[in-house]
Amino acid sequence: MPYAIVLKCSNASATPVTDLWREASRFETTPSMAALHYPPHLTFAVYQDIDVPLLFATAQKAFGNTPPLLVEFSGIDHFPNDMLVLWARPADDRVLRQMHHAIHEEIDPALCHEHSRPDRWQPHCTIAMKIKASAAEQALEWAAGTEARFTLTFDAVDCISFPPVEILREVKLLP
Repeated sequence: MPYAIVLKCSNASATPVTDLWREASRFETTPSMAALHYPPHLTFAVYQDIDVPLLFATAQKAFGNTPPLLVEFSGIDHFPNDMLVLWARPADDRVLRQMHHAIHEEIDPALCHEHSRPDRWQPHCTIAMKIKASAAEQALEWAAGTEARFTLTFDAVDCISFPPVEILREVKLLP
């Protein structure tokens, strides 16, 4: 079972992303993001096999004294996988990359999924993750023509297992 450290937005500022989830779900057979039953988030690291207490300790150390984080998004981009993935692009990802670095200072990057490693990681907030090739062109046209400028307030960091998403530990970001 995979594990992850994620930054989540569990407040009213999440509405622009959940609206995009609904709009983009028309390109999927079933709505992928709503099916998670989990709020908009940024995934910092995914591990297939990890010492769970180390995961908890790392999240606490990296985020325990962090205030809520405002992240401005500036558009929609995509990953061209077997299934097209649409995602919101942070306007400035420097702080997110510092947080990502703090995690990998504690846990060897070789232990995480290759896409979560420092040389490959792309900060993003997923909008849709299961768009079949037959709908990809239409989805990309929609993404290019969709205004996606908004700011989310991320208010917690979770250590999760999935699927299904189960919160194993939550670190509240406090002012």
